[in-house]
Amino acid sequence: MKLLHAAALAALIAGPAWAADEAPKNPLTESASWQDLQFDVLGDTQPGDAAGVFTVEAPYRAHDAATVPILIEQTDPSANILKATVVIDENPAPVAGVFTFGDAMAPLDFEMRLRVNQYSNVRVIAETESDTLMTGRFVKASGGCSAPASRDPEVALASMGQMKLKLFGDETAQMSTPRREAQIMIRHPNYSGLQRDQITQLFIAAHFIDTIEVYQGDEMLFTMEGGISISENPVFRFEYNDNGSTSLRVRATDTEGNVFERELPKSVQS
Repeated sequence: MKLLHAAALAALIAGPAWAADEAPKNPLTESASWQDLQFDVLGDTQPGDAAGVFTVEAPYRAHDAATVPILIEQTDPSANILKATVVIDENPAPVAGVFTFGDAMAPLDFEMRLRVNQYSNVRVIAETESDTLMTGRFVKASGGCSAPASRDPEVALASMGQMKLKLFGDETAQMSTPRREAQIMIRHPNYSGLQRDQITQLFIAAHFIDTIEVYQGDEMLFTMEGGISISENPVFRFEYNDNGSTSLRVRATDTEGNVFERELPKSVQS
């Protein structure tokens, strides 16, 4: 599975996620920013150590600060991770997203791409039925929130809301087991408010996807409440237990009030 993750992440960012001598062994570091943030994120809750329950993988030195791959992988199958809050300590808007997971996502194996604006801890705070647990990685990256969009604004807005589903593995093998692996991509510039128009040099107003819901049939797989730290053209790769429905249904909204909803057939790389 990890080989599949490595290959897919490399393809997503058009280059290696991390060099062989920079394997993700970097733990969280001390952070004055987190001391300021902790109460706002957690209130009086003191998170426990996630060791033995789930891990977070991320490159120590990011290939591209605007598309930093993050993998959350559950190591204790008996734990039930209900919710995960992803925080980037040094970003202008530190809470990248709050994810809620349905039963079919267990054990959790979930990837995303984030913007990291400067050297920072990237931490994941997970809620189980009985505990609040935290772990993460220190990532060396800079300029992710202000990096220019990859497409001309007119082109980006014209394709906004397009979605694609990709299923991994041999189709016959996938159909013989309820556990499947999928990737959903949503076209959206996810403007952070810190980027400049390359012609006028004026700041582009913030405009980003703020909610995502993913279902198989009527069963919720995951939802997201997100901010400016989710990358342009958000991509989510995950494993789930297939309930036999013929499609995944995705509904997303953005900060301009747009609603994007599509049925993505499992039988076609839509």
